[in-house]
Amino acid sequence: MSETPRRRRSRTSRDPANQPCLAEQYDDAMRRYSRRNIFRIGAMGGAALTAGGVLVPNAAAAASPFAVPTVLLNAETVAGSALRPFGRHLAYGADPSRTLVVSWQTPAKVSAPYLRFGTVPGEFGEAVPAEVRALTSDLAWQKPDHTFSPHLGKAVTQYYLHVRLDNLLPGTTYYYVVGHQGYDPTTSGRIGEVATFRTAPTPASKNGFSFTAFGDQGVGYNALATNSLIADLAPQFHLAMGDMSYALNGEGGHPAEDVYDARKWDSFFAQNEPIAAEIPWMVALGNHEMEGWYDYHGYGGMRARFTMPDNAWDGSTCIYSWRYQNVGLISLDGNDICYNSPSNLNYTEGKQLNWLKAQLGKFRGDPTIDFIIVYCHQCTYSTSSSNGAELGAQEKWAPLFDQYQVDLVLNGHNHVYERTDPIRAGKGRKKAAIQSTVNSATDGTTYITAGGGGESINKWVDSKIDDSYYGHVKDATATMRFDEENGEEHQVKVTWSRVRYRGYSLVAVDVTPAANGTPAQLKVRALTEKGTLVDEITVRRS
Repeated sequence: MSETPRRRRSRTSRDPANQPCLAEQYDDAMRRYSRRNIFRIGAMGGAALTAGGVLVPNAAAAASPFAVPTVLLNAETVAGSALRPFGRHLAYGADPSRTLVVSWQTPAKVSAPYLRFGTVPGEFGEAVPAEVRALTSDLAWQKPDHTFSPHLGKAVTQYYLHVRLDNLLPGTTYYYVVGHQGYDPTTSGRIGEVATFRTAPTPASKNGFSFTAFGDQGVGYNALATNSLIADLAPQFHLAMGDMSYALNGEGGHPAEDVYDARKWDSFFAQNEPIAAEIPWMVALGNHEMEGWYDYHGYGGMRARFTMPDNAWDGSTCIYSWRYQNVGLISLDGNDICYNSPSNLNYTEGKQLNWLKAQLGKFRGDPTIDFIIVYCHQCTYSTSSSNGAELGAQEKWAPLFDQYQVDLVLNGHNHVYERTDPIRAGKGRKKAAIQSTVNSATDGTTYITAGGGGESINKWVDSKIDDSYYGHVKDATATMRFDEENGEEHQVKVTWSRVRYRGYSLVAVDVTPAANGTPAQLKVRALTEKGTLVDEITVRRS
């Protein structure tokens, strides 16, 4: 299933008595089905990750809600020489000039996994031990894209490894390798497994930089095409805005109904490794990441696979802020305010909203930060028919975006490209034609849906409305569809939908700090998977 079905179960009235949240479904399943451990996170020596994200010895692992798996953690270890690491991916810390995380997988349990790194090619320092997070998934609640091997037993375990590097040098290129006992790329002639990463400059740097963004990537040839474009553009980092692997098909958050194949994540990481091993991918949660078979509101799998800054509060998952030079960036979990897919609606009980307000205030009050960019999965404003616009975001987040003059909001969810005119108080403030310039301080926030990462293509609410993009401008009044919290659907005509493109694409942002009297600016482009220009807008604050 390539997109969320429009007439799905949760679109009916969301009476809490009839529509249990994902955490309630999980707790009920734990009581009724199993007490065996499924989501195990451990460092070397048997440590586990607590809800707050702190490694403590012998912390209790979460129990399996729908499974009685044969846990393979105690199986005989395969010879390390036969197990090649794969799926390397990077992530920055909150201070990308000093902190970076290297993550990868091994096909089975290994001994003494490590990372070695240095600033000179071929000269690597001492081995840094890796944290191992083992995610066990019962085969009984999976429906694979291929046939399960009859020799697997009752469960499959995926081994995710992570090394956090602190106190790095700003603006420096590092060379690194990953290995384990019996597997050392530096002594076995595997020179092709040496990768690099580069830390950010200090926040005071006046050098320009770029980043890319898309959501809804999936696994396949369209995803490979957008990956190839990222490689060509060579950005400093990439924003992956939810619905990443599509290991889960369905709405998300309904483990009794959703179709799931845990090992599709292996294909996802292997597909992205040529890019993600050297360009940090900063991740936001989508509805397809609400994998209800795991704890932490269905995010246990994501906590095993990724290490984001997660500095919103103790125990937040993929909700965080960070800074790259003159830009403050915020990752939000749209599932928390989503009426469209409400399994985790209001699961943070207001924490995310309060944190967002405080963080926006800090960023806007910092004179060294020119731009604030928010990225998430769900669309605050959209005229696509599949998931529509998110009224919860309009009601709860957009007033804060207005108050603190957020410059740019990026999201996926709808599998199209769409850019709004600058919006304030729900209204378009200025017609922003392609290749024009907007002043975000006075004109409002620009909202961009970039959900053409590779999975599929959606339609517009108005079936006869034309795409409108560079070289093919077709201005028109469009229709926005949205859901009330009770599931009731509405449609309204809007005039702010400025650019619309149904095709695979990504967003590329070139950031230029202020210099010699010229104000700082964001040059935002949308490009097809072949690099053809779809849209371009310049955002300034002056």
